[in-house]
Amino acid sequence: MKTRIALGVCLLVVVVVMASLSPGHAQKPDRPKAERQSAQADQAPDLPLIRDQGARFNPLKIALLKWYLANRTIFVSIGAGEQPIGLCFDGANIWTANYNGNSVTKVRANDGAVLGTFKAGGEPYGVTFDAANIWSSNQADNTVTKMRASDGKVVGTFAAGIFPGWMTFDGENLWIPNSPSSQPGSVTQLRAADGKVVGNFPVGNAPIAAAFDGENVWVVNNGSASVTKLRASDGAILGTFAVGNSPIGIAFDGANIWVANSGSDTITKMRASDGSVIGTFSAPNGPYGVAFDGTYIWVSGEIFSFVFRASDGAMVGFQKLQAGGVAFDGAYVWMADTNQNALIKF
Repeated sequence: MKTRIALGVCLLVVVVVMASLSPGHAQKPDRPKAERQSAQADQAPDLPLIRDQGARFNPLKIALLKWYLANRTIFVSIGAGEQPIGLCFDGANIWTANYNGNSVTKVRANDGAVLGTFKAGGEPYGVTFDAANIWSSNQADNTVTKMRASDGKVVGTFAAGIFPGWMTFDGENLWIPNSPSSQPGSVTQLRAADGKVVGNFPVGNAPIAAAFDGENVWVVNNGSASVTKLRASDGAILGTFAVGNSPIGIAFDGANIWVANSGSDTITKMRASDGSVIGTFSAPNGPYGVAFDGTYIWVSGEIFSFVFRASDGAMVGFQKLQAGGVAFDGAYVWMADTNQNALIKF
């Protein structure tokens, strides 16, 4: 499982059919076997190429004479521990939550140098930056760990709910989805300054990830095929909106919310102001993580990872890559190649 694989770069659009990602005990990154992946990928019909000339206009890439949407560089995170899954960016570095390594790893974004691997709690699933510190959600311990971004020193460990998932930061508080299997869950509001719990608010079944839109927090309910919108100021529920089956990843593009529906092989685009569904787009192969780079939506998945144009949802790129968490560093997109214990930089 740790054998390094060569990843080809392609801008063809493909459609594949695959089984949904099971949320499981603690939303553990459950990956199908390579034989199953290969068989499913072979069933993919050919579709016309979508050319997106605007995709190449990234000033940094042009300066480096890299004229493609997905230039590939692989950095193997030596000593990072097993199964990196959640990612975040702190302004200079990429941080990974190493699920089976019980640790987080700090990687310098400009050259991929590993700057350190630091002990976290049991089975860290997500990492979040609060402008000074890195927080990891530890699913085996039902805790979150706060560590100083400058040097990885642990500042504190605080109780969270059951199986804490991918968190979000609202400028003052962390919002932590708590996912007790398929039962109704909650989101915990925790003050970043001192780790004090400010409140616990009910959401849907098996909440797994959250995003902040500047005023409100959106929580993905993996077991309810829905997303709950809460007002960040007081946790009041402003609405619960249907999306696809087994939603996991979520991102905000400045106006809209994007949700990866692993059980439906789709991506849902919702207007942040009122939760109206603007579009549902095919993302076959069990989409997982989502990130916005200012123009495009990047989606990781079980067999393939995709790029969608945020303005209209058109798929403009794809690569055969099984990946988990996604993060944007201001110039490049990073994905966690969970089963290879590696990070991929586009």
